[in-house]
Amino acid sequence: MNNLIELSNLNKIFIAKKNLRVLKKINFKFKSGKIYSLMGPSGSGKSTLLNLISLIDKPSSGLIKFNNKQIDFDNNKENDIFRSNNIGIIYQQDNLLPDFNALENVYLASLAAGNKKDFAINKSKKILKLVGLSNRLDHYPNELSGGEKQRVSIARAIINEPKIILADEPTGSLDKKTSEEIFALLKKQVNSNRLIIFATHNRFFAKKSDYILEMVDGNIKSTNV
Repeated sequence: MNNLIELSNLNKIFIAKKNLRVLKKINFKFKSGKIYSLMGPSGSGKSTLLNLISLIDKPSSGLIKFNNKQIDFDNNKENDIFRSNNIGIIYQQDNLLPDFNALENVYLASLAAGNKKDFAINKSKKILKLVGLSNRLDHYPNELSGGEKQRVSIARAIINEPKIILADEPTGSLDKKTSEEIFALLKKQVNSNRLIIFATHNRFFAKKSDYILEMVDGNIKSTNV
């Protein structure tokens, strides 16, 4: 089982906030085929770490490698392409485009990865059916429940068959029953070539992951790896 992601001496400092050091020399290796839960109080650096791994943000220092290839954070175009093809992101607030229906929200992600429209639409329909939303294709986000919107978010995250799925509090705004359904659906997306990292405050869901990572004061202090 290979190390899909490797973090080496990863630091993040926010200059605008009086040199607030959010992440402090994080060293960790994530293996494919596993699901990791990232736990810790607000402000411990969970979301910041996910933003760095997703290449949305840049570290202040340190390295990130995917499949032993070091990321060049100065090459934004290459990193955008890499993200589109290899990383699926699910947010606590669904972050769907409000002026586009469920089908459009999903197939636009496929278009961003360079696929043709007909291919993107057909594949999106299959994936939305897979997550139980075949009867909601033409519904807009404001016409969907919280759980339905997160199902669209999962469909959008997996449309390009990413090797990495990152989820930031994906059940944080949902009721218990819906949260359990969404987490079960999310866990089904793990395969031997893919890993999932999700941030959560919910220890019930964290215990269902393969590995629990506890973040304290900007570092991974406790794990069951």
